[in-house]
Amino acid sequence: MNISLDQIATLFLAVALLLLGGFIIKRVGLLNKFCIPAPVVGGLLFAILVLILRQTGAVNLELDTSLQSIFMLTFFTTVGLGASFQLVKLGGKLLVIYWLACGALALFQSAIGISLATALGLEPLLGVMMGAVSMEGGHGAATAFGGTIEELGIDSALSVGLAAATFGLIAGGLVGGPTVKYLITKHNLKPKDTNQHDEIAAAKETDESKSSFQSNNFLTQILIITFCMTAGTFLGSGFSNLTGFVLPSYVGAMFVAVIVRNILDKANANIVDMKAVNFIGDITLGIFLAMALMSIKLWEVAELALPMLVIVFAQVVFIVLLSIFVLFRLFGKDYDAAVMVGGFTGHGLGATPNAMANMSAITAKYGASPKAFLIVPIVGAFLIDVFAMPIIITSINLLK
Repeated sequence: MNISLDQIATLFLAVALLLLGGFIIKRVGLLNKFCIPAPVVGGLLFAILVLILRQTGAVNLELDTSLQSIFMLTFFTTVGLGASFQLVKLGGKLLVIYWLACGALALFQSAIGISLATALGLEPLLGVMMGAVSMEGGHGAATAFGGTIEELGIDSALSVGLAAATFGLIAGGLVGGPTVKYLITKHNLKPKDTNQHDEIAAAKETDESKSSFQSNNFLTQILIITFCMTAGTFLGSGFSNLTGFVLPSYVGAMFVAVIVRNILDKANANIVDMKAVNFIGDITLGIFLAMALMSIKLWEVAELALPMLVIVFAQVVFIVLLSIFVLFRLFGKDYDAAVMVGGFTGHGLGATPNAMANMSAITAKYGASPKAFLIVPIVGAFLIDVFAMPIIITSINLLK
């Protein structure tokens, strides 16, 4: 039996699975411990159900996920609007070093993914999906770039990217804590006594304390977001037409949003309401990830499971060795550096919430690290894409 769901029914299903995933996470401690996102849980459970129904010949389900691109575009625009240069300045030299390290990681991850995929006889573009796209980019980038690569003729790109991102997310939660514990024990590290915590907390609270959530204010944020989406879409298509170089619309929208945010901050720091923008971003991220995960074709991933695990394992080993022998020294060889290493492994293999969970577990046991809690989320949330996006896009265009 064939069943086809239209846009509205698919949207309803995505929201239902998003809520179901949140419900399950609250009741399964292991999922909560490793910060597995609600749309990943709900979406993957549905994908498994679809696989069972398909393999048994009971039902063949077709979903209309055309609305997914709108939610994806909105989310990346909200990420760009979070790029306040005022917070970046507060991070100082160490933030720049951490930022450059993230850029280097994106380059290495892409090289590892492409080279190992080629050695294992896979399409090199699938190696891109198992590199910085799914590791440093997480499920969001895997969904976004998976669609772009599938348009180039690689049918299983989205499914492979989402599966690799899931493995990476789990690995990021598993290796972060032990890596930092090793560094703290080996070097006998202690947290510093500092008054910087109050300064950092005040700066971050100021950025999100302007919300009134009145209808006019909320509409103003929607106006800003949709303007950036429109301008970014034109930028992406225009750049691609002029150069022949693929620039997805969501990348253009994100960079337009960065420019708009900081221009508006100069004119009036109260125009952009980050509490409302983050609220919109959280909702759109959840829905577009739920749509992506629930439509994943697990039967395509099964054929690539072994080479995918080999590549992801190589990525995990690389980031652990890089963190211990290079990054810890670059970040200052102190307690803050160790905590930042925990954050780095978290979002370098998964996502920023994974990084925050790693650091929260570490600081709860060993003591506070205000520097780490300022630098890691700022870079992991939006600055990382300034380096990662061009590297990923260049890799795709060279291999297409």
